[in-house]
Amino acid sequence: MTRARIISIANQKGGVGKTTTAVNLATALAAVGKRVLLIDMDPQGNASTGLGIDRQAREYGTYQLLFDEITIEQAATATTVPNLSIVTASVDLSGAEIELVSSERREYRLRQALANSALAFDYVLIDCPPALGLLTLNALVASDAVMVPLQCEFYALEGLSHLIRTIERVKRAFNPGLDIHGVVLTMFDKRNNLSEMVAADVRGFFGDKVYETVIPRNVKVSEAPSHGKPVLIYDLRCPGAQAYVHLAGEVLKREKRRLIA
Repeated sequence: MTRARIISIANQKGGVGKTTTAVNLATALAAVGKRVLLIDMDPQGNASTGLGIDRQAREYGTYQLLFDEITIEQAATATTVPNLSIVTASVDLSGAEIELVSSERREYRLRQALANSALAFDYVLIDCPPALGLLTLNALVASDAVMVPLQCEFYALEGLSHLIRTIERVKRAFNPGLDIHGVVLTMFDKRNNLSEMVAADVRGFFGDKVYETVIPRNVKVSEAPSHGKPVLIYDLRCPGAQAYVHLAGEVLKREKRRLIA
């Protein structure tokens, strides 16, 4: 593969806007001309659904990719979004955690599949399951960086510290180049004092690792997946869509600074 930047979108807690961020960030990057591959590593397959890929059409996907049955070239499916392809997740993936336990080089399966690919992408985004098991481990070992969506709620920092420790362990044992790309605050409600307090705490702890962009609570963001569309296509003018456009801009700025440094 032409050296794509591989970014996992991970948080072991469910319901934090992880898949929504993966789908809409991928769409926003594709909209500015970047060639993007989204890999759905979550057995629930919500990223695949959110991009309008019917479950009956997911004959080949992440499961087959992990067990050497197919290549990235065979697994990648074009979406209705120009420049954006996806490796879908099917129900088979739910058994992959158990099957990987006895697999040779079980932590490196996804990394190897990406390394063997000749497809040219600028960015590969990986939507991780809401657990720190072997599927998430495969994503972290394959990645250059991790983006962490963080819901603005009371227990947010507690869960985040656990994830950071996991990332540090992966860095020491499997992937020395792994870095935290940034923390994105999601489901932000400016009418709620708690959202402001959590945002202040996270910024105080992580400093400039926290993106300036916050993703607001927005009904259009919630509605879009049921139509099989990213919110940027469902309603580009809504606050949620505009927030993801700004987040993509921040990601690209950070990438540019990294190349200059």
